[in-house]
Amino acid sequence: MKKIGVIALASLGLLLASCGDKKEAATAGQEQSVAEKQGEVLTVDTAASKVNWKAFHKGGFAPRWGTLSVSTGELSVADNQLASGEFVIDMKSIKVDPASVTEKDKKYTDLEGHLKNADFFNVEKFPTADFKITKVEDLAAGAQNAVEGANKTVSGNLTLLGKTMNVTFPAKVEIVEKSATLKAQFTVNRADWGIKFGTDETDPAEWMISKDIEIGIDVKADKK
Repeated sequence: MKKIGVIALASLGLLLASCGDKKEAATAGQEQSVAEKQGEVLTVDTAASKVNWKAFHKGGFAPRWGTLSVSTGELSVADNQLASGEFVIDMKSIKVDPASVTEKDKKYTDLEGHLKNADFFNVEKFPTADFKITKVEDLAAGAQNAVEGANKTVSGNLTLLGKTMNVTFPAKVEIVEKSATLKAQFTVNRADWGIKFGTDETDPAEWMISKDIEIGIDVKADKK
């Protein structure tokens, strides 16, 4: 397995955020039953939707961040509430923001290629990831570091590298006439999906890269 640029490659993963604040850690568990479609089904606007990612070296050094495209999806709304939904992420679309690679001897395009290969997301074998909502509830008081305006707790099955785990996180859900939006920022542990760079826990290539990946979801769906 290639170990090129370990220090510079402190970033794998899916998604977002401003450079300092750690986002709410998502609760991860076993795959759950997907919520049934109810009411009106809205089609995800792929041009207006995206997934953001951000990851770090251990200690918070050398952050890297970028985006992923949403290729298809839908949200269903019943009684003016989000009832269910799912969307597919195009893993081949992974981008590294050039502004996150400040070292003169590093290229953001090299990192993009490395994230796509078998060391990380193996996009030829696993060209897509997906998220399927399993439950939507009102957000309990006291949620920390949630996206601004969060009003719901969303649970869903997140599939990466062919493995599915259920994650729960605070989200901002807005329902207006003929459209719905879902926004969230949270942190996941890449090891839960078997995303490893080192051969084992004692390999410096593994422990130098933080297991935390910040994920940002920004999905909009409209009536067609």
